[in-house]
Amino acid sequence: MTEKKRTTIVLFSGDYDKAMAAYIIANGAAAYDHEVTIFHTFWGLNALRKEEEVKVNKGFIETMFAKMMPRGADKMGISKMNFAGFGPKMIKHVMAKHNAMTLPQLIEMAQEQDVKLVACTMTMDLLGLQQEELLEGIEYAGVAAYLADAEEGHVNLFI
Repeated sequence: MTEKKRTTIVLFSGDYDKAMAAYIIANGAAAYDHEVTIFHTFWGLNALRKEEEVKVNKGFIETMFAKMMPRGADKMGISKMNFAGFGPKMIKHVMAKHNAMTLPQLIEMAQEQDVKLVACTMTMDLLGLQQEELLEGIEYAGVAAYLADAEEGHVNLFI
């Protein structure tokens, strides 16, 4: 019996296009029967935020972070040519024209393929994010859990 291949991705970036790349690679690896983990940390956690506002108790700084960060994958900006928010609209228009999947659709596909989506608990604490504000069906862990997966990984990426 052959050993199952493992792919791990650290998603640090909060840019729409970089998150899309992470999810395209993750879905591709899952389709090739890899066990896949995406560890979302810092701005990459925005891909896991629910789009609707969730009422939770927060301090002043945590409330400010929540207001400044995009709420959900579809609200993330792009890394180049953002043009005050017009860039993401342009790229989404081009994607729709070419029937490309959106980031929220790629996240849903990853969940259907049992890609392990992990939210970094330390970063959640730093940014004041609570589990209720993130998507259903994800896991919560620290860097030690990611390292355990990465140690056995055949492909380890940082995006």
